Amino acid sequence: MDKDARPSWGSPMQFVLACVSYAVGLGNVWRFPYLCQMHGGGGFLIPYVIMLVLEGLPLFYMELAIGQKMRLGSIRAWSAISPYLGGVGLASVLTSLYLCLYYNIINAWSFWYLFNSFQPVLPWAECPLNANRTGPEEECAQTTPTQYFFYRQTLNISSSIDETGGLHVGQVLCLLLAWILTYLFILRGVKSAGKVVYFTATFPYLVLFIYLIRGLTLHGAVNGIKYMFMPKMEHLADPKTWVNAATQIFFSLGLGFGSLIAFASYNDYNNNFERQAIVVAFINSGTSIFASIVTFAIYGFKATVNYESCLERTRLLLLNTFEMAEELISLDNMSDWIEKLNATYPEQFDSLAGVWENCSLEDELKTAVEGAGLAFIVYSEAIQNMPIPQLWSVLYFFMLLMLGLGSMLGNVTAIITPLRDFEVVARHISIEALSGLVCLFCLLVGLSFTTASGNYWFTMFNDYAASFSLLFVVLVEVIIVSYVYGIRRFEKDVEDMLGRRPSWFWKILLVAVSPLVLASLFIFYIVSYIQGGTPTYQAWDKHLGQSVVTEYPIYGQVVIGLLLASTVSCVPLSALYTYCKTKRRPGTQELSVRSGTQELSVRSGVV
Repeated sequence: MDKDARPSWGSPMQFVLACVSYAVGLGNVWRFPYLCQMHGGGGFLIPYVIMLVLEGLPLFYMELAIGQKMRLGSIRAWSAISPYLGGVGLASVLTSLYLCLYYNIINAWSFWYLFNSFQPVLPWAECPLNANRTGPEEECAQTTPTQYFFYRQTLNISSSIDETGGLHVGQVLCLLLAWILTYLFILRGVKSAGKVVYFTATFPYLVLFIYLIRGLTLHGAVNGIKYMFMPKMEHLADPKTWVNAATQIFFSLGLGFGSLIAFASYNDYNNNFERQAIVVAFINSGTSIFASIVTFAIYGFKATVNYESCLERTRLLLLNTFEMAEELISLDNMSDWIEKLNATYPEQFDSLAGVWENCSLEDELKTAVEGAGLAFIVYSEAIQNMPIPQLWSVLYFFMLLMLGLGSMLGNVTAIITPLRDFEVVARHISIEALSGLVCLFCLLVGLSFTTASGNYWFTMFNDYAASFSLLFVVLVEVIIVSYVYGIRRFEKDVEDMLGRRPSWFWKILLVAVSPLVLASLFIFYIVSYIQGGTPTYQAWDKHLGQSVVTEYPIYGQVVIGLLLASTVSCVPLSALYTYCKTKRRPGTQELSVRSGTQELSVRSGVV
């Protein structure tokens, strides 16, 4: 395939928006606020910004430089540096494939909630009646309406991963719709994607801004905002705070998947990727902070409503127990009455121990939830208490959908671009057909996530398919660029594209700081995995109305091992294959790859 005829973005703005749409995803909305809540509120921003500069920026810069220089997808780009390194790109493609298999089920859930938002009463606002219509469903009575709607009506979840169950027809249709939209977005490669990103990258900000205005006007929102920005500096002494800040930056920017290399490969050769790397990285982090302000405003509203509801239940309990006039006790003087009644009627007060609730606004604000629990349960519970809840529900879940589909655009591009780089694929399969085949394959495999046990498999893939392998891939990438390919050659490549060499800032980070940070994270993950014992998941117990910690069965642990090993093994196995192939052909084998406007001739062996 002639690389000179390679398609390109319609403008630098399209490339920036594509990167923003890809990097700014669901993690900015449901992961970063959770980490702030867990690690000292505003104090977490200190390690977060430090890790952005030390780790996120240089690695983002590096991947954009590689893609733009080579004008190739991840597999051929690393093979161009050395034939032995094609496994690095292969590992990225495999990781992106794993992500595509399960990530679109989140978009299917968003569709499900979006469609259910067009009802006079939101279906998660109250429990459905039982078969005899004499009371609420028993399972719903044990939990909350929002949890019941998510676990029973959305997932129809089984009690363990062993109980597969049948397909959820509603989720199958929503997943099909999600993949049809994904296919339409990438139908013509960057030509169609470049137009779509104008909407997927900007619409979520409009919704977040609307939610910010609405959130700040909610009762108790200020309690959540204060909790976020009140730094608890003692958390800075906890190594986990720094590790979580580093991993959040790493995964939020989408490093290691090959998507950034694929996107940058469609740039003009002299495009100023350095400025774009800085802009996108800070937009991504700024969005996380912006989304957290919105989320903590919602947290404050929800916590205040729950706290005041608890106080009201306590007030009624006191009135009924001590047969007092209703106007005597109010929320303002309740603490005084509790102290007085406890001193006057100690035995009668002690009899309330079994039904007494300790109401605490601080405890409500400390209740940390991440992932689907935050996006589909906590937000849903807050939305139902707002005026015109249907409007806010439609806006919120449509925003989640745009965030998810924007990320899917990058994930699928990371698979299709390397495949199109192979001449046999480009010659015999059109971009439309190749995109359709990839989407169809992912859809068929992804149907397993719509079964009764599908959420447990989703959790497994989400926890193990990408985290460890991506750290390994990016660690190998930065070592290759800094020490195998050589930082001086990398400098010359950057100078060839930008007309100037990278500053000492980039060189120090790429050669010393980033490899050290990544190696530390990699070792931390290995130690944590070993010390963690048997892997576990949260199984839904419908009788208790809550999740319980359950160990994965043997076959589940085998699948986890395969997920971890399959991507990591791509690097050594690919190198071994290249070595054996070279040994069968005595002499020096040359790999010729056209990069930009010049021909690179790379000898087999490390260069």
